Amino acid sequence: MTQTQAVRRAVLIVALLNLAYFGIEFAVARWIGSVSLLADSIDFLEDASINLLIVVALGWSVVMRARAGHVMAIIILIPGLAALWTVIEKLTTPAAPEAVTLSITGFGALVINMICALILVRYRSHEGSLTKAAFLSARNDVFGNAAIIAAGVLTAATLSILPDLIVGIGILIMNADAAREVWGAAKGEAEAARSPKA
Repeated sequence: MTQTQAVRRAVLIVALLNLAYFGIEFAVARWIGSVSLLADSIDFLEDASINLLIVVALGWSVVMRARAGHVMAIIILIPGLAALWTVIEKLTTPAAPEAVTLSITGFGALVINMICALILVRYRSHEGSLTKAAFLSARNDVFGNAAIIAAGVLTAATLSILPDLIVGIGILIMNADAAREVWGAAKGEAEAARSPKA
């Protein structure tokens, strides 16, 4: 098996894991009215989309992969924007989500994302911005899921909507930073491809 084939298989497994947990987390988020879970579930869908795009784009030229990296940088922002919209909606009808379900679902997401990060960590420097995007998404999601678990504990202790809202905003910030890193990597690839040495 070539390196590219190994990367493609790893990324496909990650895409399927993300797609499966998206359905679970989205349903729970709607059930308990959680901003952070809703943002994270959309993030799972975004990760699945990115990884499926990577599976296809691995066979492309350096220039086309760089363009795909730019597209993925934009896609990474979508869950954060969805979280921001949900925050605004939640402020108009404030109600704390069910804390135990919030933490348990966040723990399940943490396990899935840790598995994905472990699958991708060995390939994060291969294929430029494509695998960098996949690894950064999985890595950031681990931190986000730990924060969701903490939000569940704090919600149980305070019965406040604030922990859930704060984590939702945190997901927005992490995705914006990941988008910046992926955009920079794609820009570097495009410039290298255009240089006389390429």
